[in-house]
Amino acid sequence: MISLRREGRAAGAVMSRNFSLIRRYLGWELVFAFYNAVNALTIGLIGLAEPGPGQGMRVLYLSIGALLWNFLSVLFFEVSNSVMWERWEGTIEYSFMAPIRRVTYLLGVCAYAVLYGLVRTLLVLVAIALFFHVPLAQANLGGAALVLAASSIPFIGLGLFGAIMPMLSAERGAQATQVIQGVILLVSGIYYPITVLPHWLQAVSWFSPATYTLVAVRDAVLQGTGVSALVPTVLGLLGAGVVLVPAGLYAFSVAERYALRTGKLKRNG
Repeated sequence: MISLRREGRAAGAVMSRNFSLIRRYLGWELVFAFYNAVNALTIGLIGLAEPGPGQGMRVLYLSIGALLWNFLSVLFFEVSNSVMWERWEGTIEYSFMAPIRRVTYLLGVCAYAVLYGLVRTLLVLVAIALFFHVPLAQANLGGAALVLAASSIPFIGLGLFGAIMPMLSAERGAQATQVIQGVILLVSGIYYPITVLPHWLQAVSWFSPATYTLVAVRDAVLQGTGVSALVPTVLGLLGAGVVLVPAGLYAFSVAERYALRTGKLKRNG
């Protein structure tokens, strides 16, 4: 029990340290939040380009994609680039030599990423609510929130796999994580149904947790689908998380040992 309490405090310290960095880069945080909000509004305005019935539903369809991608991409980015930020701040030696388990450090990083992503997404949601009059009379917002919460777990697992890249390459690792993020954006039907993709990409899309998240959330918001009908998707996302998170932790530990052995886990170069 004492050990668990100590590790919990250590994970909380990592999370608190990362939130403290927001104050240090507050100007950039405001810029990123503004850009996210403007980007979501721009995408929502596409739904107004074609007048006629169903215009509000088109705006809502696109806005859902923008909101979910804002949350999932922030979650993936913060986890996958945790090593890059340690190098940037010059703290990689202290963080990785601290007397805590690596899983504890990663737990703190993931908890911070989830909370930070939620805050950023709520800000975008407020901007959309103030800008558009979207129909939400039949929306099942509770079911949508449940699906979104479940989807964060497999995305944490994907982020752990992505974190391997910056660990192995200080120069190109962060670029590799952007490529992974771009592929997920392309195949997951963020702003369009996956049926418009080429057939070979449609097959790839079913390996992305974001695909199932978007379909379920849109069903809940646009059609008012009940929680009972969303349960299979929620269980599927949780099952994917049960597989991806331990696999990501294991792959991260293997990559870390390799980086230590080959001298790649250093501040620069």
